[in-house]
Amino acid sequence: MSLSIQMRRHAAAAALTGLALRLGFVRFFPATAGDSPAYLELARNLLHSHVYALLRDGRMLPTDARPPGYPLFIAAVELLAGRSGSALFLAQALLDLAACFLIAALAARLAPQPARERVWIAALWLSALCPFVANYAAVPLTEVLAAFFTALALWLLVCAWQREELPGAPPGPARKYWLVAGAAAGLATLVRAESGLILAAAGAAIAIVCARRRQWLRILRTGVWLAAGLLLPLLPWGVRNSITLGRLQFLSTRYAEMSGEFVPRGFYAWTNTWLVRFRDVYLLPWKIEQEPVSIADLPPSAFDSPSERERVARLFDEYNDALTITPEMDAQFAALARERTARHPLRTWLRVPLERAATIWLTPRVELLPVSGHVFPLAKEWEFDRSDLLVSLSLFLINALFLLLAAAGCWTLFACRRSGGALAPPPGAMFLLAYIVLRTVFLTRLETPEPRYVLVCFPAVIALAAQFWRRWPSPLSPPSPR
Repeated sequence: MSLSIQMRRHAAAAALTGLALRLGFVRFFPATAGDSPAYLELARNLLHSHVYALLRDGRMLPTDARPPGYPLFIAAVELLAGRSGSALFLAQALLDLAACFLIAALAARLAPQPARERVWIAALWLSALCPFVANYAAVPLTEVLAAFFTALALWLLVCAWQREELPGAPPGPARKYWLVAGAAAGLATLVRAESGLILAAAGAAIAIVCARRRQWLRILRTGVWLAAGLLLPLLPWGVRNSITLGRLQFLSTRYAEMSGEFVPRGFYAWTNTWLVRFRDVYLLPWKIEQEPVSIADLPPSAFDSPSERERVARLFDEYNDALTITPEMDAQFAALARERTARHPLRTWLRVPLERAATIWLTPRVELLPVSGHVFPLAKEWEFDRSDLLVSLSLFLINALFLLLAAAGCWTLFACRRSGGALAPPPGAMFLLAYIVLRTVFLTRLETPEPRYVLVCFPAVIALAAQFWRRWPSPLSPPSPR
């Protein structure tokens, strides 16, 4: 799509505004997080010792606990600019700004030709001004790089589908798009292991559409090309793991554990029956193996009876003596999880996941900012700290606005298709919707409901939100002369 003068002006203004926002976060709110030291250590060991390993007890231990994509990115930045946090943050700010243009291109692809310009402009401004992914430009974490490759993969998937749908289009060029889209998803998987859900969502949408048309061969052909593309960037990592660690592993380990390290799966199964608030993550899972824990920190929903509370209290007393969950203790937590699930299966499999989905989506997203993020109850927070409440409430409303615009964009897509006699959104939009839903379901079953994990869905959210501008004239662009 060629850029008009109007689009170029908006592109320049949005780029400068978006860069200023990201540099503002870098200047005033640089941060580190729990996973940051591991990524930095892996990158520097790779750069200086030429081994992908972590230092444990004075020895370099090769690992597959973390996928190599983000450490390779850090190593590349430090190779070019030296060991500088500012250089890494600036590189992430520029990369996130480039992702804004990918999101704009993705949104424009979903819109009909007459509306593409204003949808492109709307998506560019929404992504440039979105503070949530921009905030993560100022911290050594994977979110910016993962969101970039997610936007790239989704754009390539929509391009491939639309190219194949052109009347009389030869299949060869579309196959190349499928292959490259799979490779982009593979690169995203090297950054965050669950990014393969992009292709799972797209594959489900393609299968539904093609099954309705009885295009069974097309489903198989597209799946083969996507799988081949996904395997291309993952193959060197799998071969490395096979040679170094003795196992053909294409993804990182499930719990980011080192080889031979014990994982308390029973304990996590127990927390999955009640833990829904992000603040409870600080009070329990992130303290394990680090600090003592107190049963007084747990909410009443963690227990079904006084006797169950006593059982958990005894287990915590035993843990606090050595700050270690033994296999025997873990087996008791697993028994508790089975009993709670048997008593209330809908709680474990429906209510807790729904409440976790609300936790990760309906939030101010202030994990990296020096504010509490507490909004409710409003009267109490207003009396306690008004400036903190105003910042938290503003970010909460901005997050809600993006979600409401995405819902309005989806409604617009359905309304446009309904007027044409169909009830389903176009397949390109189905890719995005399926990805958001599938990733949300996946995240609700993790051991910790962290809001940052849905930030890689924001390219899809913003692309859908921009569709709100496809049917009505927008103040972002002049009305048609007609």
